[in-house]
Amino acid sequence: MKRYETLAAEVAAAIAAGLFAPGQRLPSIRQASRDRGVSPSTVFEAYSRLEAQGLVEVRPRSGWYVTAVAPPRPPEPERRSAPDGEARPVTTGELVFSLLASTMRRDVVPLGSAFPDPALFPHARLAGELARAGRRLGADPRAAGDDLTPGSLALRRQIALRYAAAGARVDPEAIVVTNGALEALNLCIAAICRPGDTVIVESPCFYACLQVLARHGLHALEVATDPRTGVDLEALEVAILRHRPAAAWVMTDFQNPLGASMDAAKKQALVALASRHRLPLIEDAVYADLHDGPRPVSTKAFDGEGWVLHCGSFSKTLAPGWRVGWCAPGRFAREVAQQKLAASLATNVPAQLGIAAWLEHGSFERHLRRLRATLAEWRERYRQRVQAHFPAGTRIGRPGGGYFLWIELPEQVDVMALQRAAMARGISLSPGPMFSASAGFTHHLRMNCGYRPDARVAEAIAVLGDLAAL
Repeated sequence: MKRYETLAAEVAAAIAAGLFAPGQRLPSIRQASRDRGVSPSTVFEAYSRLEAQGLVEVRPRSGWYVTAVAPPRPPEPERRSAPDGEARPVTTGELVFSLLASTMRRDVVPLGSAFPDPALFPHARLAGELARAGRRLGADPRAAGDDLTPGSLALRRQIALRYAAAGARVDPEAIVVTNGALEALNLCIAAICRPGDTVIVESPCFYACLQVLARHGLHALEVATDPRTGVDLEALEVAILRHRPAAAWVMTDFQNPLGASMDAAKKQALVALASRHRLPLIEDAVYADLHDGPRPVSTKAFDGEGWVLHCGSFSKTLAPGWRVGWCAPGRFAREVAQQKLAASLATNVPAQLGIAAWLEHGSFERHLRRLRATLAEWRERYRQRVQAHFPAGTRIGRPGGGYFLWIELPEQVDVMALQRAAMARGISLSPGPMFSASAGFTHHLRMNCGYRPDARVAEAIAVLGDLAAL
């Protein structure tokens, strides 16, 4: 990404977060140049880009200002989901597999993908860290066997420092490094559940959750979820008392697919509820670092009794394809470590060392700042395109991080028919029924905003809008 694009993305994110109010003057080109350490021409190009997007306007002999009257935004999804309260076995079917296969094709516009654009990540510089890690192991081959199953202690220490920044104290010795977050989540389920057990999930929930439950022969119990604030705690407690589940699986930050996030008070109440009922709380936290505003407080900050099994990954933030994730499983650390030993023994050692070095040098935070700003800008541009082209009555989510939009179409739209028609036009999308054990959300879809919103993407969104209006 060029410097003016990075600067434009950062300012756009600040505007979206309300740090610059409508009508407020931006720093002058000279001041911004000095403050940011870039050339005046870079600032001018960035401001011009923002002007083209309708976010700022130039006033002669006065300067650049945030557009005084923000364009009207479409309404957000508001209705809390209303699942039937019954636990059921999970069958994922072929839809997930066909979607994943389509996202590997470069001729398909990946609006249904679960991954951000690979071009967003510092592959070349990471490769240098990987090469240096390989040379270190070449000089001391026995080091490859150190901490083999729990993972590199250097990496676990860096992960523990990141927990500390999110308000939590996690002992590096209590962290297990895994082959991505998906293995971490599978290990947690295997450590706690037995075939036939019931696991509480959000409604809707990420389809990978349903795949994991199906793989282990478990029943899913969907619980009402608010599209802005996450799972309904009263409904959750009712479900616990009625069904006595083996575990609950949640996302508290930028939930996939809704984009919902819990504030600190609700996270604290959620952890207290789990502790009160001695319910293992498995959290998929892969998007927690992709926040627009301040860093969210981690649920682990409130986990004094160890009921939270907190899972994360570098796949969505730094190194897709390296498959390095982790779990902080609290009181279940021994059981999860045993499952790791039986399932895969260890995680790629050079990849762990390369990421640990990247974190130690402070490069990760600098990369994250650019990534967050870019994703915030892109989400807004996708939202504007959807608003311009989708049928009247469409509602669009407004998450405070991540790279997905949850879109509620008019009730007459059959999203499965829309998915088939879109795929015939070379456009993938994720229909709502993928995110529900009961195949609900038949007029909803999730849109990936993690790819550059270029002309190809703009045309695809326009085509989707036309197909939805038929």
